[in-house]
This record gives sequence, C-alpha cells and structure tokens, in this order.
Amino acid sequence: MWQRLVHQFIPKVIFFPWPTVICPPTLAVLLVRRSWSTCSSPAEVDEEWQGLDENVAHVPFFADRYSEAEMIKRSQAFYELLNKRRSVRFLSDEPVPREVIDNVIRTAGTSPSGAHTEPWTFVVVQDPDVKHKIREIVEEEEEINYKKRMGDKWVNDLKRLRTNWIKEYLDTAPYLILIFKQVYGRLPNGKKKTHYYNEISVSIACGILLAALQNAGLYTVTTTPLNCGPHLRALLRRPANEKLLLLLPVGYPKRDATVPVLTRKPLEDIMVVV
Repeated sequence: MWQRLVHQFIPKVIFFPWPTVICPPTLAVLLVRRSWSTCSSPAEVDEEWQGLDENVAHVPFFADRYSEAEMIKRSQAFYELLNKRRSVRFLSDEPVPREVIDNVIRTAGTSPSGAHTEPWTFVVVQDPDVKHKIREIVEEEEEINYKKRMGDKWVNDLKRLRTNWIKEYLDTAPYLILIFKQVYGRLPNGKKKTHYYNEISVSIACGILLAALQNAGLYTVTTTPLNCGPHLRALLRRPANEKLLLLLPVGYPKRDATVPVLTRKPLEDIMVVV
C-alpha cells in the first residue's frame, strides 16, 4: 500500500531518481512534510503554480574572483568585523540616517528563499508613539513570561545577562525593525501562494541583516517577544498571513552601555571536517 502512496503523492513535490527505495517510516515523514508545506490538495498545488512564470530566462553568470591571498585577507577581515558584534540592550536615542536603514534592509532582501518566494516583511518603526505602544505590549507580556511562563531554569539562566521584562530600548532606539514571515502569499486571483520553508528563509535574511547592521556600525539585541505577535501584528496592521519572527531595536550604544563578559566557542568546537 505504501508503494502506491509514494507514486501518488511524493512526485508532486519531491523529485527522486526513480526507482528509489523508500521505507515506510521515511514515507511517513515525507507525507507529513508535504502536507505541512503545501496545506492543499495536488490539484490546488498545480493551480497555485499558475501564478508563477515558468519561463524564467537563464543568463550567463560572471563572478568576482580573488587571489587566494586576497580571499584569506577578506575572510579574516570580515570575521574580525563580525566578531565585534555584541547584543546591546542600552541604545542611544541619537538619530541614525534613514538611508542606512534602507540599505541594510535591501541587503537582507538579497537572502535566498525557498523557490524564490521572498517571504519576508520588514516593518521599520520610527514614530515615538508607536514605539511606546510596542513597548507597552511587550513589557506586559514579558512580565508574565518571566513570572509564570518561562520557568525557573530559563529565568535563572538569564540572570547573568541582567535581562528582565523592562525594555527601555524599545523607546530609546531610533528605529525598531520587526521582521515578519509570510506563511503564505496571494496570487493575482486571490488564491493562496505557497511559501516553502518560509521560517528558514526569513531566518537566513535576519542573519544577513545582523551582519549588515554590524557593517554599518549599528547595534541591536535580538528579541523574540513571547506571545506578543498577534498584538503587534494588529498594532502595525499587518495581514493574517504574516507572523512575527524577530524584533530588533537598532541604534548606537549609549556612552555608558555595558555588555557581559562572554566568550565564543573556538573553531574546533563548532566545525567538523570530514
């Protein structure tokens, strides 16, 4: 029976060099993954793809090529730049050029995404009143998180970082960037458009955004406000297909800003060469 299911469902979304041997447990995972990633029948999937241009032109690709010495120099310099990145919770209200924010978000938008669906929305908040409303929503939920939801172990692990539910930086930072993942899109005919691997795609874009901010001399702290997503989505009037993934306050560190003394794992602890 499971062999019939393979031919009925799997070829719709995954391409194997047939014949391929798939054991029943693997089939179960693939069927669940297919259901999770499409949330629609095979006929609906085919109909969804009518909104995409299947005749995309392919052109020759020309890339910059560096000498080995230059590659080593550039990679070392980039590492040293990113190694200075720290999560900063004490941000100044000193103005930041808007063009810089535009550029770092353009940079984040160069991220790869599943089937080039680009399932991200970057909401930039600069209005002081809106920033304060965001702070009120976050602090109300974060107090409950710290006191009830997170549990003693999580709260104790955060003590050394001296963090709590008070988020002054949400008022003081000149910009707040809220990154939403689009769990699906809309075709011109109004039907849902599948966004494959939307959370992974947006997470990669967030990593590129953090690197771009560091490159521009700006600082942030990555925050994932637990249970705040629906309220913030409503405040910012975002559609139902968008879910909050990350909130970044962005600016310059205060002159008296402090950070904990932390070390990063050495290369031999994070890389395996086979």
